[in-house]
Amino acid sequence: MNVDTASRRTPGSKEADEYLALRDLLVRLREDYDTAYRQFRWPQASRFNWALDHFDALALGNANVALKIVDASGSETSRTFEQMRRASNRAAHFLIRKGMCRGDRMIVVLPNRVELWELMLASIKLGIVICPATTLLSKADLRERAERAGARAIVADADTAARCDGFPCAVRIICGPSRSGWAAYDTADCAEAFDGQGTTRPEDPSLLYFTSGTTSKPKMVTHTQRSYAVGHLSTMYWLGLLPGDVHFNISTPGWAKHAWSCLFAPWTVGATVFVFNQPAFDAARTLEAIERHGVTTLCAPPTAWRALIQKDLSSYRMRLREIVSAGEPLNPEVIEQVRAAWNLTVREGYGQTESTALIGNSPGQAVRAGSMGRPLPGYRIELLDADGTPAEEGEISVSLAERPAGLMGGYYGDAEKTQAAIGGRFYGTSDTARRDESGFYWYVGRTDDVFKSSDYRISPFELESVLVEHPAVVESAVVESPDARRLFVPKAFITLRAGIRADDITAKSIFEHARARLAPYQRIRVIEFGELPKTISGKIRRVDLRKAEAERRASGERLESEFFEMDFPEFSNSRFGSS
Repeated sequence: MNVDTASRRTPGSKEADEYLALRDLLVRLREDYDTAYRQFRWPQASRFNWALDHFDALALGNANVALKIVDASGSETSRTFEQMRRASNRAAHFLIRKGMCRGDRMIVVLPNRVELWELMLASIKLGIVICPATTLLSKADLRERAERAGARAIVADADTAARCDGFPCAVRIICGPSRSGWAAYDTADCAEAFDGQGTTRPEDPSLLYFTSGTTSKPKMVTHTQRSYAVGHLSTMYWLGLLPGDVHFNISTPGWAKHAWSCLFAPWTVGATVFVFNQPAFDAARTLEAIERHGVTTLCAPPTAWRALIQKDLSSYRMRLREIVSAGEPLNPEVIEQVRAAWNLTVREGYGQTESTALIGNSPGQAVRAGSMGRPLPGYRIELLDADGTPAEEGEISVSLAERPAGLMGGYYGDAEKTQAAIGGRFYGTSDTARRDESGFYWYVGRTDDVFKSSDYRISPFELESVLVEHPAVVESAVVESPDARRLFVPKAFITLRAGIRADDITAKSIFEHARARLAPYQRIRVIEFGELPKTISGKIRRVDLRKAEAERRASGERLESEFFEMDFPEFSNSRFGSS
């Protein structure tokens, strides 16, 4: 492919200037939510390539650290912005040599190593569509994704390549030790200058993500050159990033959140991406790394926060300024423990694989414990009831009247689902929330998680938030249990802390705890102890729990790890307790 010299862009272009002006607006108004929300409008650039027009301009001659990877062994790898600019240019030339062209899809199965970032930048520059995949996937899962995506190339390292042998990909690239049948990723003799090959359009596909699959087979979400590169201005604002920050996002490659906070948001503002690699999450080592390496902004999922508060947080001398959580709702109990130790408030944010950050508690604003926050700049949100009418409680729906930049391009290979999702006036998230009088949103649950008991609507999240306040409970998931009298009653699947016995004494204590804090119609009627089924990204698969519970109640089976409220005479004489 010949270089279209007429379309080469240089720092200072009109498109880049518009993008930077809006970025600077959000940085300047980072603690003035009302003004930022009112003034911000998405840039309308028609010829803007984030990696060429923004990153390369930011990185040119920039000796600040762009990426720092630390392993549990203590080894460190750092790259400056200028080094990443040159390395990504060499990577682009390498991909061209391998015959990769604009629009080709490339599965990338890499852990946190420098080559991942080089290839991400190079692919954006070239218009190649990257399909990130976690290294935890099985061979069958990887093959299915390669086939469904129609991938022309696959990139792996020595640990994952064996699971990718024989895939129908014309190009196979390996990072690290060589392997027969694979092309070694070696950019040593590739040029460091690269100006692009033609023009990438805003609507051109750039990333293809598989959803986590909590309720169904993973969908393939297409993000464009505009939706993530420009759209993550909202994520940058929610995170509260500033130039020079050291940002640590506890996330693994292969999931959208990794691109959110390990690429686009920090490098939009010129912050350092910090990565701590460890075989399995270790709270003590993680806290030590945050302290030792001067992390200033931290983003962690609820599972990590629940592990971190098991340590003495106050014993660490931190430089943290902003701390946030995303992925699933975080229980207020955890937020309070972190605040007591660090005098910092964990700010929650909400978004999906299909979008950038949609709703969040922004920096400098009073946080209402348990609230999702307010719509972030650039997004107009409505709550719609079952009839599609605006309500104070309903499905979180994104207005498409002024289409937000951060919304997906569609579902790859499924025009029908794409039309249903973004072909109308709103994009429905399938999550429900309520809005209070001050405009703050409060998570209720997935539309398919909320259920009725004796005609009362039950939000599993509200019950789970109470359960995790019990000192014996690590995490819980509440689903509906079929009941002849009430149609359904709440059942809690509970994982206990290490050393706690799963016996009737513990069950009784948890029942008492819940009864003292929940309305009669919300009370937990059944408890089952054990590990919770999760997706490979760590989200609870409530669909599996619901199915298993329905089958168990239909068969009359009862497990030794299962306890009913009616087991305890002091609670009630009826099967599932009094109302």
